[in-house]
Amino acid sequence: MRFSVFFCLLFLSILYFSLAQGSYEDCCLSYVKEIKSTTKRRVDYYRRQEQDGGCNLPAIVFKLKRGRLFCARPGEKWVQELITQVDKMRKQNPSNKRNKHSKHRQ
Repeated sequence: MRFSVFFCLLFLSILYFSLAQGSYEDCCLSYVKEIKSTTKRRVDYYRRQEQDGGCNLPAIVFKLKRGRLFCARPGEKWVQELITQVDKMRKQNPSNKRNKHSKHRQ
């Protein structure tokens, strides 16, 4: 009897921890202060991170052409300028490399 209770508790605790690990989100934990102009030219995409769920910071997550990510404070002037630049680039070239690669990966 004790063994079955122990086994049941062990099973439930393992199940609990495995579910808890799967619930973590990919969130920004800090911001970059500034980036070089050469890095700004390599930004391919961005997304907004809202302050909800498991993410404690509102952020703009920029993705470079080779896949590297960095987080920036949404209210900063250089961040807003970079968002405008990326939006303009995507309007001029709607069939950019990111869209082509994402089709092949699916």
